[in-house]
Amino acid sequence: MSSLDLGLIGNCSVAVLIDKDARIVWWCLPRYDGEPVFHSLLGSRSGDPADGAFTVEIENQVRTEQSYVTNTAILSTKLFSEDGSVVEILDHAPRFEARGRMFRPTQIVRQVRPLVGRPRIRIRIRPVFGWARAAPEITSGSNHIRYVGDGIALRMTTNAPVTYIREETWFQLDRELALFLGPDETLTDHPVKIAHTFVENTEAHWRGWSRRLGLPLEWQDAVIRAAITLKMCTFEETGAIVAAITTSIPEAPHSGRTWDYRYCWLRDAFFVVRALNGLSDLETMENYLRYINNIIAMTDGGHVQPVYGIGLERALIEDTVDLPGYRGMGPVRIGNQAYEHFQHDVYGNIVLGAAQAFFDQRLFRPSGVEDFHQLEAIGEKAYELHDKPDAGMWELRTRARVHTSSSLMCWAALDRLAKIANRLGLDPKGWRARANEVRETILKRAWNEELGAFTESFEGTDLDAGLLLAAEVGLVSPHDPRFVATVEKIGETLRHGNHLYRYAAADDFGRPETAFNICTFWYIDALARLERTEEAREIYESMLASRNHLGLLSEDVDPSNSELWGNFPQTYSMVGIINGAMRLSRRWDKMV
Repeated sequence: MSSLDLGLIGNCSVAVLIDKDARIVWWCLPRYDGEPVFHSLLGSRSGDPADGAFTVEIENQVRTEQSYVTNTAILSTKLFSEDGSVVEILDHAPRFEARGRMFRPTQIVRQVRPLVGRPRIRIRIRPVFGWARAAPEITSGSNHIRYVGDGIALRMTTNAPVTYIREETWFQLDRELALFLGPDETLTDHPVKIAHTFVENTEAHWRGWSRRLGLPLEWQDAVIRAAITLKMCTFEETGAIVAAITTSIPEAPHSGRTWDYRYCWLRDAFFVVRALNGLSDLETMENYLRYINNIIAMTDGGHVQPVYGIGLERALIEDTVDLPGYRGMGPVRIGNQAYEHFQHDVYGNIVLGAAQAFFDQRLFRPSGVEDFHQLEAIGEKAYELHDKPDAGMWELRTRARVHTSSSLMCWAALDRLAKIANRLGLDPKGWRARANEVRETILKRAWNEELGAFTESFEGTDLDAGLLLAAEVGLVSPHDPRFVATVEKIGETLRHGNHLYRYAAADDFGRPETAFNICTFWYIDALARLERTEEAREIYESMLASRNHLGLLSEDVDPSNSELWGNFPQTYSMVGIINGAMRLSRRWDKMV
């Protein structure tokens, strides 16, 4: 069961969500973190679901079918009428190489064609600007409609009857239509001809990209879909990677846990880069390194925020807007207060995200001594802050502790710096000594003898799922009795069916009501490391069953009914799909 039955199309410049009825319900411009021109995913002030949406309807619809074109980001939706007629809507955002560069305009292309019979359809395009506060001025010509607002102008160019679209008239579909929506620019040829060229080139691009991935033997469809989704969550111009495409999808019904995830959390981005690296996609890492190198340069050895705007913006001031919210569950937030937080794991995430560039000989520009010296400033902060209170990886707003997961990532920064120094022929002893000191501090202060497990904070009594990363980043062996005991305790305390909660203790909003998908994948990884492989595979299969009809996951899931909640699609969750398959798949050489 999932009410987030949405598909994502994008080209690393735009990202658009489309529901099972072929309605475009979410699209922000000019970037992922901009104002939505289609916002009906979060409701409308009028209550009309067509407001803030781009719809293509078939008369007397009885059902729909929706799927991606194999190994691409092109989405096909078929609408079936009770009279037997069928319409297909093919949606994509153009992405392909042209004139020596990647062509990725802020544009979407909709191809509408009759498959059976001569169906009657209606096209309704109702963009709204200024967070749904301003209706556009609408003008039209013989083959286009312009939607103009303060500082924005969209043009829809088509071979469909413009009058029918403006007046939202039902009409008979007797030929293929193409609709281009994007910048206020004219097309150079017939819309259908250009649409065919664009979709063929875009299909070839995504198929070629998917073909170069190093895949596991099992679950290849799930991994390819996750990889393409993660790629669409990258903003190629700057290298930033957003945590999700949406804002304010609540973590649980009527919980008030509605956050804006359309920014670059350095923690989430590290996991994305590492997952795609595991599939042999190096380009994303190279782009992201440029992004974090800019952050390192502008912080100049000082405080690093856990999250930045995709254009390196520091201030992501949190506010609310007057929309009903997803299924009427507000508030709808823009910005995110987390930019003000101190989350000390960020220093480890930066170093881990950059580390591979010092070892991978495939890169056009491998990192060297100068890059290492830049990272050393990050290491200094990691050492300074490893035992200081922070908001933690779960971004608690009213409580600071010395979180074990934060200290763990500080240790990882120091450990990797020692390894990088050794790689470069430099003296690693200083960084190794610091790493050993921090490791001993964690093992002493995070272990609770009475509980028989590591705890979520130094001298603490509670558990959280972030402790599962201790073996993954190498602080302890997965066979260390303390780690084994911690995994057992986490399973007893945080596991609900085949899903894992972040923690059980109450936070700023009370006790969590839904499971956090990435935590379940961390648990799967821990079980596999403990050689409980069949149990891990069973849970992994249940997570795949929790995806929506197109193979996408949000942030959270309700263990009682597998309903998806939280922002969508969540990069953390899609990373888990890849990591789980890579960890659990049977080996090629044992099967082929």
